[in-house]
Amino acid sequence: MSSVSRILVTGAGGGVGGVGRTVVEELGARGASVRALVHHDDERAAALRGVEGVEVVVGDLMRGADVLAALDGCRRVYFGMSVSPGYLQAATTVAAAAREVGGLELLVNMSQMTVSQMDLGSTAESDQQRQHWLAEKVLDWSGLPVTHVRPTVFMENPLFGLLAVASIMRDGTIRLPFGSARTSPVSARDVAEVVTRLLLDPSPRTGRVYELTGAASRDMTAIAAEFAAASGRAVTYVDVPYDEWLERDLKGLDLPPHVFDHIATMARLHRQNRYDRATDDVGELLGRPPAGFDGLVGNTPGLRLGGRSA
Repeated sequence: MSSVSRILVTGAGGGVGGVGRTVVEELGARGASVRALVHHDDERAAALRGVEGVEVVVGDLMRGADVLAALDGCRRVYFGMSVSPGYLQAATTVAAAAREVGGLELLVNMSQMTVSQMDLGSTAESDQQRQHWLAEKVLDWSGLPVTHVRPTVFMENPLFGLLAVASIMRDGTIRLPFGSARTSPVSARDVAEVVTRLLLDPSPRTGRVYELTGAASRDMTAIAAEFAAASGRAVTYVDVPYDEWLERDLKGLDLPPHVFDHIATMARLHRQNRYDRATDDVGELLGRPPAGFDGLVGNTPGLRLGGRSA
């Protein structure tokens, strides 16, 4: 890995699916020199310090001085950040800092696939989705060597990883307001492996956009059957009226307002069939099919009957 200079990974402390953390671990396992930027010096940062070849630094992506210090000596960057009202400011700060430092070979930007359906006049999306759309524009205008990665909904997203799992364990149902719409959730680990592959590529694919989905788009009845097969439980899908679901299910997670709005919007867009999409990008980049829900089931304690969870 000596031919690749130090790689900066932001959002390494966690977040939905833990993509940044997994990228750090994957890069470290391949012998890369990694600088992991975390927002809080907590037990997650301590665990990253145990990964060989990883330097952990603490900083705020919205503070230019912190980003400049983190970029020092790094020629490749993964920019990712959890759902936040300050997302666009962070992306702009990273772009400005990278231009000031200079010499960047590649910046892999974690976006989301809904951006592919948007334009400047779009109004149906969440504030977070609009920030992702604008962040892509800022990074493109910066002149930096950028590759955008646009995953669809994560399997680990609260819609599936919290709410669906909780209702399966409670009464064998998946309660979501998706109607008969189709969707193709993608594993966070698959996304992290794609990011790792791009960062280690000797000839970076700058200027490209990769749209990452699961293997197929299917309705929630089919997804319930997948959960049933993986968990050994009887699982059925219950289509819940959207407003009822907001009150009875989503509000129970006690999410911050910005995050609540984003998850609520994703559910509404699912019902409008906006997530009926599938691509071959994961398979083409990783040389294997995308993962299914069996991985999520195996990593959820107590969900699988008659067997051990990972």
